[in-house]
Amino acid sequence: MSRSISSAEPRAPRHPDDTSSDSRRPSDRAGLIRRLPAITASISTLVVAVLFAIGAWDRRWIADDGLIVLRTVRNLLAGNGPVFNKGERVEANTSTVWTYLIWFWSWVTDAQTEYVVLWIALTLSVAALPLAIWGTYRLLDLKARAGTALVLPFGALIYIALPPARDFATSGLEVSLCIFWAAALWTQMVLWSRRAPGTDRGRILLIAFTAGISPLVRPELALVGALALLVVVASPMTWRLRAAFVVVAAVLPVGYQIFRMGYYGLLVPNTAVAKDASGSKWEQGFRYLGNLFSPYVLLLPVIVAVVAAGVVWWTRTQQTRPRVDDEPVAGGRVARLSARLRSPGAVVVVFVVGGLLEAVYWLRQGGDFMHARVLLVPLFLLLLPVVVIPVAIPQLRGSGRRVAVAGVAGSVASAALFVTVAVWAVVTSHSPGMHNGTDIGRSGIVDERRFYIQNMSIKHPITAEDYLDYPRMRAMVEAVEEHSQIGGVLLPAADYDTWYYDPLPVPPAPGVPKQLTVFFLNLGMTSMNTSLDVRVVDQMGLAYPIASHTERLEYARIGHDKDLDTEWVIAESGAIETHPYLPFYLDQDWVRQARVALTCRPTQDLIASYKAPMSLTRFRRNVLQSFAFTDYRIERVPMYELERCKLPIPPEIGR
Repeated sequence: MSRSISSAEPRAPRHPDDTSSDSRRPSDRAGLIRRLPAITASISTLVVAVLFAIGAWDRRWIADDGLIVLRTVRNLLAGNGPVFNKGERVEANTSTVWTYLIWFWSWVTDAQTEYVVLWIALTLSVAALPLAIWGTYRLLDLKARAGTALVLPFGALIYIALPPARDFATSGLEVSLCIFWAAALWTQMVLWSRRAPGTDRGRILLIAFTAGISPLVRPELALVGALALLVVVASPMTWRLRAAFVVVAAVLPVGYQIFRMGYYGLLVPNTAVAKDASGSKWEQGFRYLGNLFSPYVLLLPVIVAVVAAGVVWWTRTQQTRPRVDDEPVAGGRVARLSARLRSPGAVVVVFVVGGLLEAVYWLRQGGDFMHARVLLVPLFLLLLPVVVIPVAIPQLRGSGRRVAVAGVAGSVASAALFVTVAVWAVVTSHSPGMHNGTDIGRSGIVDERRFYIQNMSIKHPITAEDYLDYPRMRAMVEAVEEHSQIGGVLLPAADYDTWYYDPLPVPPAPGVPKQLTVFFLNLGMTSMNTSLDVRVVDQMGLAYPIASHTERLEYARIGHDKDLDTEWVIAESGAIETHPYLPFYLDQDWVRQARVALTCRPTQDLIASYKAPMSLTRFRRNVLQSFAFTDYRIERVPMYELERCKLPIPPEIGR
């Protein structure tokens, strides 16, 4: 017989840790619902970061162009200054911050520079995504909404699914630094827009610093940095804070600009002169855009992202609770406009407009020869407002019919858009990329990573030693070892296995250093496989001002728009100008003409700006002449240069 329990019978005391009581379940459930956006945002962040880290590591490599910066780092570590070749003040790297970041960590760790840059790039690339997600999560301000939501990766999936994004997450190039900088500025400005004026002096000055260094991260990022600075400085703040803001924003870039003008004798990095960054090649730029969009059907997620942004905005306007601090702003029209600049909407406009300006700049410039590289940062900027999106869980009880319908519609639309992007991302992540990516076709665009892997049969080319398997490299190292004590010029032969050698006269001409010069296109692998005593220059002019100051070739391969004839380097280096020492395919008369052309007074001034010993007088002269030097151009054909400079034509030698 069962024993009945009286309702009056006392119950056993409950343990303090016992949470199984029905009376606590609603509270726990409510707490979980309140924390759901933060929990799902954290999960999304972890998933995206892990996937990107795995994908980037699986495609790890250092590009030949990524090795170029390491030559300058080696010279800095050796005490030769921020130069590419010892004794020649040439800024061969576009990103100043990237150069000194690698130098600093190479100095601290004393590790091999290739591995230093590999880990810096990977760390910045992966860290950029959590930072961007945090900024967008704060932008959404989900606490101000009725109900709760799942925060799911969206723009982040679009970015990490692209194979080129994973390629350039390492590569040794500054793409990783650029997206990290963009994520940092984005997050800082979102947090600034969420705070009341007068409560965040430190945050405002931090924005000034981050936006101010934009031209030192990459010169074209000044477009984004300037927009951010303009919006913040025009927002409500005291005049004393506004003055401090301007000083903090300007001190580093202005200080470095003065140093650049005095030390290098240019207004911009020499790479910008070599590629004529002010020029335009619109047709090639749109070809480059198609080269990115076509292999990955990128137009689909871009359209979906635009729709998603619209859905998030519409849902927010329908479900956002009124805020206590949303009060009319006192003052006239200017005061109201100034106050509106300090808002999440204004921050979104800054980055969307900035991303579009960056994209237009690269379309005008003609893009690049590396598949997708220069459009990754504009794409990242445009995706920042939707790097994650909320999929609302609407409250049907206790809410009006309009709010309930809006919640359901927004939830269904957001979920459908997320699924679309997720499916696209899975498919695209396994895409082989551009068709015939290892061939340099008529477009001049190539999948750089696949190109070098195929030519060297190394899955992960990282060190300079790995590039010794590239055609001509081992032969070059042997030739350098053989001729470095004598001096002269090494030139690549057409058979990929040998090098021509043109020696210096014995004894060398007065003022000609007893130095060996290597003249080759692949500047990174060449310079990193030679000692710092060997001079390495290229026909494109990245490290060779004589070449960079020639005119851009209209129909040349993009990114290779300068092509200095070899006769110039023979003449400039002081090597023997006659056969049989001079390689058979070179013109003796062109060498003699080039030698006379180099005596042109403006050209001599240009050469002195980067070769003459540095002094206070030289620094001041360089500052004053840097404007003229930046625009100065040399005719590629020696005879035309002689005519331009009104110099006598030397007698012909003939063949």
